[in-house]
Amino acid sequence: MAEHLIGVISDTHGLLRPQAVQALEGVELIIHAGDVGNLKVLHALERIAPVAAVRGNTDRGDWAADLPHTRVVEVGGVLLFVLHELFCLDLDPAAASLAAVIFGHSHSPQLERQNGVLFLNPGSAGPRRFTLPVSLALLKIEGNSLEPEFIDLK
Repeated sequence: MAEHLIGVISDTHGLLRPQAVQALEGVELIIHAGDVGNLKVLHALERIAPVAAVRGNTDRGDWAADLPHTRVVEVGGVLLFVLHELFCLDLDPAAASLAAVIFGHSHSPQLERQNGVLFLNPGSAGPRRFTLPVSLALLKIEGNSLEPEFIDLK
């Protein structure tokens, strides 16, 4: 069974920290859960690995027009549903055979399992907001096993 290492990042708001670039080295795919900020962030991430991004509520303008609001990403036979704002989730992830729901928006790292589905918010990797941590996540996928790890980007 092959192991897959995925980088999960959100809420960069136009800032891609060198610590984030370093933490993402070696991943095979980067998922950006919205509020990218600008195309430069996506281009820089694409130099590390292929990127699957969604549009966040602050991603506006021509550069963001092609970013979908939601997307399904398949990695190693498991399905990951990506959106920016969790409250916009309009399907039952377990019934849809999704292994995970990946989201952002709150700037706060979150990890929860409900009905066999992983809910993962990597936190914000962009400008610090109040006293919230600056973080991203790595997601190890092996078979049906999903093991997330938060990375602090101090």
